[in-house]
Amino acid sequence: MSKEEVFIGSVDQGTTSTRFIIYDKSARPIGSHQVEFTQFYPEAGWVEHDPMEILESVKLCIAKAVDKATADGYNVDKGLKAIGLTNQRETTLLWSKSTGCPLYNAIVWMDARTSSVCRKLEKDLPGGRTHFVESCGLPISTYFSAVKLLWLMENVDAVKAAIKKGDALFGTIDTWLIWNLTGGVHGGLHVTDVSNASRTMLMNLKTLDWDKTTLEILGIPAEILPKITSNSEVIGKISKGWPIPGIPIAGCLGDQHAAMVGQACRKGEAKSTYGTGAFILLNTGNEIIKSNHGLLSTLAFKLGPKAPTNYALEGSIAIAGAAVQWLRDSLGIITSASEIESLALEVDSTGGVYFVPAFNGLFAPWWRDDARGVCIGITRFTSKAHIARAVLESMCFQVKDVLDSMHKDAGEKGEVLNEKGEFLLRVDGGATVNNLLMQIQADLLGSPVVRPADIETTALGAAYAAGLAVGVWKEDEIFASGQKVKTSTIFRPVLSEELRNKKVDSWCKAVGRTFDLADLSI
Repeated sequence: MSKEEVFIGSVDQGTTSTRFIIYDKSARPIGSHQVEFTQFYPEAGWVEHDPMEILESVKLCIAKAVDKATADGYNVDKGLKAIGLTNQRETTLLWSKSTGCPLYNAIVWMDARTSSVCRKLEKDLPGGRTHFVESCGLPISTYFSAVKLLWLMENVDAVKAAIKKGDALFGTIDTWLIWNLTGGVHGGLHVTDVSNASRTMLMNLKTLDWDKTTLEILGIPAEILPKITSNSEVIGKISKGWPIPGIPIAGCLGDQHAAMVGQACRKGEAKSTYGTGAFILLNTGNEIIKSNHGLLSTLAFKLGPKAPTNYALEGSIAIAGAAVQWLRDSLGIITSASEIESLALEVDSTGGVYFVPAFNGLFAPWWRDDARGVCIGITRFTSKAHIARAVLESMCFQVKDVLDSMHKDAGEKGEVLNEKGEFLLRVDGGATVNNLLMQIQADLLGSPVVRPADIETTALGAAYAAGLAVGVWKEDEIFASGQKVKTSTIFRPVLSEELRNKKVDSWCKAVGRTFDLADLSI
């Protein structure tokens, strides 16, 4: 007798790895597979991915996860109802409609090559850095897709030629995957969803459509852009040549928006995802809140074509888990990411060392692309354990900077407190298995941190969106967050307020030291 017969799959295409997770009707993972893929650094500050390698990674993960679940007695072939898709946002590529081949590598969200494009736009446009904030909620920054697209249009001959011939298609990673999954050159669907589109700088947050004025100002042809859908609807079916042909793609969200759904964040609730970067989002309901403290107004989710739109305030941190990878891969201080916790526990403080991982500049709330990484307070006493602990602290200080800005922007109205009057930060992502990191986070915030039993909430959120679209779950089941908190781990602050304030002052001093370092001589 095979086990329960209703399954939803989820493709989670991240910055450094791809995974496919299969969930049962109770939203429990019953099979998964994950692979890392290549990061290309052609020049300082440049980061690229090979779009074909990403496609292969998705194909492999789907096949292996289905094999594993089937071997465990689950009839996935019969019971799989739909898949959802979630992805690294802003990462930009163009490909040929006729051949299906990329016209250049994908330019990754953290890539900083476009700083000169940004400077020029800021100089030429009357609104400067905030010229497009009114329409899209985003400042002009190397982070967003539009400036990456402009760089490709200006610097890559194959892109210029394809646009001229009408053979170019633009997309973020979700669009590239859906186009290929639904047939590619044989009728593939050229679509994106509202959450990914909201990160391009090209979508109007109110109309949820491409902003004509922005396209005209930037000289971007509308015909290369995909159609925008909601986060939860049947987009199309998977074509032949993939491991699960005929299965509907029924949910699509950028990774941080998927995590909000996976964490069941309702209005006034916030989550922080710790991955390559760290991303903190506060659901502001149907209201677009403008930030005066360096945050982004963005879309949270829209769970169906006729569903209400939820908006969010977001603070994006470029380097979080990536700093741990840097300790492992570039410095060799640790041999696996999981070792950082035991190394940092060898000391009970950083010994006065402060590390700011401004490798490609700083995102929220500073928005300084002239910043570069610093490690200050080093003495002969400093050991690799102090540096490891300072790296963990840097992740938590950055999250605190963003949450402080959020509290100022949203005010008391915009936040939900628990019965003890505490603001709870929901956390997720791979780095949250590190108990020391979570305790440091609670200590520096001075408020509790809640870690769910299933920390892979990004994949879960995409599965929820797909399951909602095909009737496997109802919205109130997904947002029954009281149930989730029962199985969560809560970290409460133990650090004194006096020491917390001193440490925050030292951190701010360290951040100030990172500015205006982009032109240091080689």
